[in-house]
Amino acid sequence: MSAKERPEAAAFRELETLVRHLGEDLAVYRRRAVQAETQLKEPPSGGRGKAASSALEAENASLKTRLSRAEERMHQMMERVRFLRQQLQADGATAGSGRK
Repeated sequence: MSAKERPEAAAFRELETLVRHLGEDLAVYRRRAVQAETQLKEPPSGGRGKAASSALEAENASLKTRLSRAEERMHQMMERVRFLRQQLQADGATAGSGRK
C-alpha cells in the first residue's frame, strides 16, 4: 500500500464532518423553535402586545369582510345555477312535448 490515504477513508472523514455540521445546525434550529414556541405561549406585554392585538383585530375584520363578500358571490352563483337548471328543465320539457 502506498503512503496515500485510501479514497474510502477520505470520503468517510468528509461524511463524518458533514454529519457533525448537520447535527450542530439541527441543534441551532431546535433551540430557535423552542424559543419561538416559548414566545408564543407567553402573554403579550406592554404596548407591543396591544399593537399586535390591534393588528390581529384589523386582519380579523378584513377577513370577515372578505368572507361576507365571498358568501354573497356564492349565493349569486347558486341563484344562477338554479336559474340555468330551470331553463334546462323547461327546454327539456318543451322538446319532449314537441316529439309527441
